Amino acid sequence: MTMEGTSGDGVAASVPLAKWRSDFSRTFQYYLDRSSPRPVGRWLGTVALAAVYVLRVYFVQGFYIVSYGLGIYVLNLLIGFLSPMMDPEMIST
Repeated sequence: MTMEGTSGDGVAASVPLAKWRSDFSRTFQYYLDRSSPRPVGRWLGTVALAAVYVLRVYFVQGFYIVSYGLGIYVLNLLIGFLSPMMDPEMIST
């Protein structure tokens, strides 16, 4: 017995998901484009979200493993940002 509105391969069920994903992507890109010329506001928003997360971890007294993993991930991104694209010793003059 199959559910109404779905086919055996799940194609009908994936169409609303694809539409929702497309709509979400378009909306996210719209707000991202609107926030691009405002770096101070973006940094303040980032700091505010980080403060909310830190306060939540402090008051709930949990998510330490998640926070540790997130810290390692951010540190890895920072190291990748600060590292040169090419090794200076490999460049011949």
